Amino acid sequence: MRSYWNKPKHKINLLEICSLLFVSLCGSFYLVSASCSSDESGKDHSPTPYALKEPAHFVKMLLPADNPLTEEGVALGRQLFYDPLLSMNGSVSCATCHLPQNAFSDGLAFSVGVNGQEGPRSSMPLANVGYYYKGLFWDGRSKSLEDQALVPVREPHEMNSDWSLVELKLRNHPKYPELFQKAFSIRDRKEITRFLVAKAIAQFERTLISANAKYDQVLEGKATYTESEERGRKIFFDASDELPKSECGHCHVDPLFTNLDFLNNGIQQVSSLEDFPDKGRGKVTKIIYDNGKFRVPTLRNIELTAPYMHDGRFNTLEEVLDHYISGGHLADNLNPNVRVLNFSERDKSDLIAFLKTLTDTSFVHNPAFANPFNE
Repeated sequence: MRSYWNKPKHKINLLEICSLLFVSLCGSFYLVSASCSSDESGKDHSPTPYALKEPAHFVKMLLPADNPLTEEGVALGRQLFYDPLLSMNGSVSCATCHLPQNAFSDGLAFSVGVNGQEGPRSSMPLANVGYYYKGLFWDGRSKSLEDQALVPVREPHEMNSDWSLVELKLRNHPKYPELFQKAFSIRDRKEITRFLVAKAIAQFERTLISANAKYDQVLEGKATYTESEERGRKIFFDASDELPKSECGHCHVDPLFTNLDFLNNGIQQVSSLEDFPDKGRGKVTKIIYDNGKFRVPTLRNIELTAPYMHDGRFNTLEEVLDHYISGGHLADNLNPNVRVLNFSERDKSDLIAFLKTLTDTSFVHNPAFANPFNE
């Protein structure tokens, strides 16, 4: 992103002028306050290890050695996740596009950032995102949560800010220096960097575990399916020779209900692999066979995350199933599991009934994941 200092004068707006003045004032303030920026107590702070409660039927989360979970780090990450301070004009936070009530998606076909700028894709839900090891975003372009957290701040259609400006805001904030000190044992506010911000946000996001839906309760013997849900479960997993096959379980593998791969599911009609308007994974890998491929999204809390697909083209689960029943649009890289299905209206209704057993209300209402500024 071009530096604000190098923008042509005729393109600098009032907001940017104010931002530049803020940077200048922060710099002056920093020189004055430098002698007070270290830990006045002179004692080292040891963050408290965070006890992550992982479901027994999940694989263990892979945690980076250089960013262990701590109570203080998770708390700081939660604060930063909900703070619009990270954006250029203080109007957009991570939570703007990742709302708890929408299973940490935003209910829009295309997410909206600073000044109402519309992005190219919908926001992905964050349930169980700590288990994603094949890259983040619809196209997998960020290899880790730490890398991903650095992106929205500088994206023009998201927060449209500059990390140098954000770092100055945090260093000279009345509360954040102490929170960073407790979370990362830093001794001076000038050690607050974008990389510590990303680490803290990543720590919070790794705690966003959803595993208490009716589906999980049935596995634990605490609940039972209705007749419709059980029939839908068998259709989903192709578990009965007497019922139609859906092929769902090949890509939406439990317990995450995604295999984390990138596939073409036939939603876009094109003449050739070069013609996809959004090349998805292909834009990242530069492999033509990857054009039009996008991450297989989780189906956990799918009832709460409409509209569906990377461009939000389907508004309901019924529309999604109608697409798959039709067999989708042919392409050289169409996933072989996408084919014409022989479904009745009852089959469709029962499958949707099962999908709704993946809704985890305790997850979306968990106070540990809620906006701390509302407390």
